[in-house]
Amino acid sequence: MGDATQNEHDVDLFVIGGGSGGVRAARIAAGYGARVMLAEEYRLGGTCVIRGCVPKKLLVYAGRFAHEFEDAAGFGWTVAGATFDWPTLIANKDKEIARLESAYRRNLDAAGVEIVPQRAVLEGPHAVRLADGRRIAARHILVATGARPNYGLDIPGRHLAITSNEALHLERFPARIVVQGGGYIALEFASLFAGLGAKVTLVHRGDGLLRGFDQEIGALIAGELAAAGIMLELGVTIDAIDEMEGRRRVRLNDGRVLVADEVMLAIGRVPNTVGLGLETAGVQLNPSGAIAVDAASGTNVPSIHAVGDVTDRVNLTPVAIREGHAFADTVFGGKPWTVDHSLIPTAVFTEPEIGVVGLTEAEARAQGRRLDIYKTSFRPMKATLSGRQTRVFMKLVVDQADDRVIGAHMIGEASAEMIQLVGVAMSAGATKAVFDRTIALHPSAAEELVTMRAKDPSSDPLPAAAE
Repeated sequence: MGDATQNEHDVDLFVIGGGSGGVRAARIAAGYGARVMLAEEYRLGGTCVIRGCVPKKLLVYAGRFAHEFEDAAGFGWTVAGATFDWPTLIANKDKEIARLESAYRRNLDAAGVEIVPQRAVLEGPHAVRLADGRRIAARHILVATGARPNYGLDIPGRHLAITSNEALHLERFPARIVVQGGGYIALEFASLFAGLGAKVTLVHRGDGLLRGFDQEIGALIAGELAAAGIMLELGVTIDAIDEMEGRRRVRLNDGRVLVADEVMLAIGRVPNTVGLGLETAGVQLNPSGAIAVDAASGTNVPSIHAVGDVTDRVNLTPVAIREGHAFADTVFGGKPWTVDHSLIPTAVFTEPEIGVVGLTEAEARAQGRRLDIYKTSFRPMKATLSGRQTRVFMKLVVDQADDRVIGAHMIGEASAEMIQLVGVAMSAGATKAVFDRTIALHPSAAEELVTMRAKDPSSDPLPAAAE
């Protein structure tokens, strides 16, 4: 960087948003010698650390102990007098979040990034305005403001509902809760609240859960949730919410009324683009309200870039981190690369949990591929003594053209851990023959991934175009 650049701009990179994507980009850019300033008006860590993945997973762990206590009896253990205290869980969760936020701050400080704890908005292609009135000139600007829960239900009493944000900070544990939504956030919170002892009703307008996942996964998890005592109300929506003696009265669109301590809306998330000055800077949005970017996270304004959920590409923390890293390497490190969004392992932390990677069967067929489908369903070894009525399900989608495994879908304990390594194999282009010749680890659920031999009899119908 020459003297002209130093004099023309206050910083080389200004990052708006202190979540995982923005922090990674700031650190990597600073490591290349860039002068970096990062503005965050709330807390460092973003959705994942403060109000998403991390605190949610801690609550998921808490919800699983009840099952563990029940299962212990079949193995000779007597667990008497176990009690649960919601305030203790929330307080310990908050301590861990504070620790992680401090770690984010230390890492940024160590990298030489200047942290500005206030809101910043765009004033042009190379300028941002801070809440205190300061104007900062930047050679490059990165928007990494993430997304927020969708409050989109235009119904009476909407203000009485909570979202995933507030669910993590409730002062009192809700003995009864109604959750609206059919995606992974709705299912995870319904599952963890049920595990902690709440009476849960899941309301969803569709007739199936987890749209976009393999159809069999959605059907099987519905059965597991129902078996856990969660009431599934599919094909209905909430029409109104009102207060009744400190509780919530929920009217459904079929006329029925439910009573609960809390109502949680989990009907999707929307990009945080409002009030950022994007229009002033001439940055284009796509129809969903997200910032439109190219494969290199560039907008239509050459000096302005965006990563993470604000772009509404693949809204997962590890994706935002890789996008931020790729941006910094490309713009400041002279090592251009882009993120491949085509093969991303994903987990849903219900009980039991779900792990998926690659194409669903429906997606593969829509591409005109001829497929071999391998499936297995079995009672996990642990359940033979615990007596729990649950099953593990695994499915591999294989392209007949080259025998490559192009999709893997599973439900059962440790599915998230297994699917990460299945993703490694698939990223390397592993074929079904490679899976087959891998020696099984026995006894484990994972061994089924390399011992499946029988094809689904209906796995090779002709593509619709060929019929």
